[in-house]
Amino acid sequence: MTLDLIIPVYRPDEKLMRLFKGISIQTVKPDNIIVMYTRASADDHLGPEYIEAGMEAVAGNLRVYEIDRNEFDHGGTRAAAVSHSKAGLFVMMTMDAVPADEYLIEKLTDIFEKDMYVAAAYGRQLPDAGSSLAERFTRGFNYPETPLVKSRYDLEKLGIKTFFCSNVCAVYRRDVYDKLGGFAEKTIFNEDMIYAHGIIMNGYRIYYAADAGVVHTHDYTPMQQFHRNFDLAVSQAMHPEVFKGVSSESEGVKYIKSAYVYFKKAGKGYLIVPFVWGCCFKYAGYLLGKKYDKLPKKLVKACAMNKAFFEKPE
Repeated sequence: MTLDLIIPVYRPDEKLMRLFKGISIQTVKPDNIIVMYTRASADDHLGPEYIEAGMEAVAGNLRVYEIDRNEFDHGGTRAAAVSHSKAGLFVMMTMDAVPADEYLIEKLTDIFEKDMYVAAAYGRQLPDAGSSLAERFTRGFNYPETPLVKSRYDLEKLGIKTFFCSNVCAVYRRDVYDKLGGFAEKTIFNEDMIYAHGIIMNGYRIYYAADAGVVHTHDYTPMQQFHRNFDLAVSQAMHPEVFKGVSSESEGVKYIKSAYVYFKKAGKGYLIVPFVWGCCFKYAGYLLGKKYDKLPKKLVKACAMNKAFFEKPE
């Protein structure tokens, strides 16, 4: 089956080069690499330089489509990228996700030969060498060592995590994607989970490929966590058909309790204090984001991480 790789690019850094180099040594290589490049400004020369160097790393097997910054949308831009692909499978990655080894794509796509009902698979996100203990815990909590196949029968047990599928590193079956209508065309965040909801509710499955790893980590400040969770909650409020009635608060309680156990085992139980402080910012952002449509537009833009989303016409 043919396979394409899709990467949205905005303000790239050296991680993009590491990504390209990691792809160039894969045991299973994409037939095409599709880059959706958003230019940061008119005099942005660094982005094209990274992309040109990446083209050399993957032997020219790369197609670049440039879009204006005000046109970028988490779902719409990815949907546009998919429209440029004719492959039976397509892999989504972010520009800061670096393959952990040469078997990433092989292990990520292997399930599709074994299970025709699996419509999507996502990989494990690993912390980098410089990550804080809190970030190492978070990666392990969200991306454990054990693989998992999820279906609608897991909703009672897993709750909202049934729909979890991260476009940091995920692969999709194209025929199911077309059948279900693809990614939401207008969404500030969570385009992957919104589409995953369609997969699950239409009787297909999602596979968590725990042995397919990418190094992807963010040590967010409390304020950055606030902005990120504001956007997350906005996406949930905009799509009640997906998130209504599926609570994520209970998962937050489990997250904090597990963090304390993790820190205590590492002999640094005191880290729970700044960790909980960061969680307070997350929760505040989440609560405000849920009510974004009742807030003044200036306040909404001040709270959002993706401020450009609220500058677009309805």
